[in-house]
Amino acid sequence: MITKIKIGTRDSELAIWQANYAKKKLLSLGISCQIIKLKSEGDLNQITPLYDFGVSGVFTKILDQGLLNNKIDIAVHSLKDVPVNLAKGLEINCVFERADPYDIIILKNENVDLSDPLTIATSSIRRKTQWLNKYPNHKIVPLRGNVGTRINKLNKNNWDGAIFAKAGLDRLSINPKNYSILNWMIPSAAQGAVAIASKKDNIDLNKILNSISCKKTFHCVQQERNFLKIMDGGCSTPISSFAKINGENLTFEVGITCMEGKKSIQIKEDFDNNDPEAYLKIYNLLMKKGGDKILYQIKK
Repeated sequence: MITKIKIGTRDSELAIWQANYAKKKLLSLGISCQIIKLKSEGDLNQITPLYDFGVSGVFTKILDQGLLNNKIDIAVHSLKDVPVNLAKGLEINCVFERADPYDIIILKNENVDLSDPLTIATSSIRRKTQWLNKYPNHKIVPLRGNVGTRINKLNKNNWDGAIFAKAGLDRLSINPKNYSILNWMIPSAAQGAVAIASKKDNIDLNKILNSISCKKTFHCVQQERNFLKIMDGGCSTPISSFAKINGENLTFEVGITCMEGKKSIQIKEDFDNNDPEAYLKIYNLLMKKGGDKILYQIKK
C-alpha cells in the first residue's frame, strides 16, 4: 500500500502551484506527499526563444531523469510542455480538469488601436505566427521567463503588449488591467491542462493516479497530442490543436501557419465523441486543404 509520494516539479511559482494542486488531490486519498523542486534547462536559459532550442522537452527532461533515477515518484507538468514522445519507461496516467485553454493579450495602455504598427512580445512560435497572420504590420519580440518575470519585462520595456496563457494567470490570481481573450487564436495542444507522469512499471501508483484523473480532459488532450504527434510537432513548430466535448460530439480545431505568418490554414470539425481516430481524420482534412505544403516548408 502506497502511503507517501515524492512529487517532482520545476521551481517556478506556477509549477509549484500545480504541484501543490496535485498534492491536495493525493492528500484527499490519505497519501502524504513531499514536493521536490528541480530546475530545468528552459528555466536556466530565459533568453533564447523556445523555438530556437531545437529540441523538445526543455522543461521536462530533468523531471524525466528524476523519475527514472527514483529521485521522485511522480512529475507534475503543464502538459503542453511535455513532448508527445515520452521518455522510455514513462507514461501519463493522470490529467486534471482543464482550466481556461485560451491565450490573452495584455496591453500596456487602455486605448491601443490594434490596426497601428505595434510591438508585441511572445516567445511562442505558435502565438507569433498566428498573431502576424492577423496583424502583419506588427513586430514580434521574444519574451522569456516565468509569468511574473514576463509581466515585469512588459512593464519595463517599450512594448505595446504581450501574449500569455490565461490559465497560468488565473492560477496565480493575476488580474491584469487591460487584456483581451484571444478566442480566435487556436491554443496549443493540452494548453490549460496539468498532467502527472510516472514510471510505467509502478502499477499500484498508476492505479491511484488514474483514479484522480479527469476522463473528459484526458480524452481531449489525448486527441490533441495524437494530432501533434502525427504532425511531428512541438514547441518549435507553429501548430495548433484544441478539442472539447460538446454533448455527444468532439469539436476539434487545428491549424498550421507558415513561419513568417503570411499563410495559415485552420480546420474546425465535429466528430463522434467516441471516435478514436478523430485526430487522424482532421489531420487528413488539414493536409487536403493545403496544410501539407506549409508543413513541408516548415520541415525543409
